[in-house]
Amino acid sequence: MDVKELRNCFGQFATGVTIITWNDDQGERYGITVNSFTSVSLDPALALVSIAKNAKACEALKNRPFVINVLAESQEAYAWQFAGRPDESLVVEWEEDFKDSPRLKNTLATIECAPWAKYEGGDHILYVGKVVDFSYSDADSLLFFRGKFLKIEKNQTAVSS
Repeated sequence: MDVKELRNCFGQFATGVTIITWNDDQGERYGITVNSFTSVSLDPALALVSIAKNAKACEALKNRPFVINVLAESQEAYAWQFAGRPDESLVVEWEEDFKDSPRLKNTLATIECAPWAKYEGGDHILYVGKVVDFSYSDADSLLFFRGKFLKIEKNQTAVSS
């Protein structure tokens, strides 16, 4: 099987863009850009994120509470920053009232999770979190489709950035 073509095939499915954030034992903030996120269950409230095993974040996230930050259309720079292409001039804005895990400011939604389960998923680990808090706004969404970021504006079609 041609892995690159399989990736291109998966890329035909538009996804939202999320950044998973957490604190280490010293309270240092960390994050990773992830588009493999899905809701799992309403009762109990569960959400799943998929992290590549070879990502530093994969082991670091083990048994830690985390926040799924769904990015607004204006936050493409954050997506790159946490995807390993940092911009030294970018100032990441954090919510200061976070509880167990750090949250990014001005996101479309945040879903705060407690660790619930993890599963092997080939070259990824599937982390399932129990939702302990959430919030959302009516901001416009940042999407990922065919390897590019797209912006959805209310009552409009997607536009490439």
